[in-house]
Amino acid sequence: MAVNDTLADMLTRIRNASQVKHEAVPVPSTRMTRAVAEVLRTEGFIADFADEGDGKERKLVLTLKYAGRQRRPIITSLQRVSRPGLRVYANHRELPRVLGGVGIAIISTSQGIMTDRDARRRGVGGEVLCYVS
Repeated sequence: MAVNDTLADMLTRIRNASQVKHEAVPVPSTRMTRAVAEVLRTEGFIADFADEGDGKERKLVLTLKYAGRQRRPIITSLQRVSRPGLRVYANHRELPRVLGGVGIAIISTSQGIMTDRDARRRGVGGEVLCYVS
């Protein structure tokens, strides 16, 4: 099945997999999903990710993280902000703070995909892709 918005598909798969406590979740492999996975790993929301397959069958397999004996998901909320029908942009002064700085906003800038904190520190704005907390 063709997916036009691979990032929204990735976020939905992560959300669904974490609710039923799966260890790993496969998502379509694109430059965008790889960069977002890298940010999620750097910020500690996922344990790791790896490539599987080749050509059109290429997938990113994300290893999810859980806390405690009850295995509470580290990712409690994933929200797509900018979408193909309505792009949302912000300059470095207008970048949102998610849960007062506890969560992150993932921003696509001219210098690559990064968190809202990194974008503010570098003084760059861009497209607000999603919120993670």
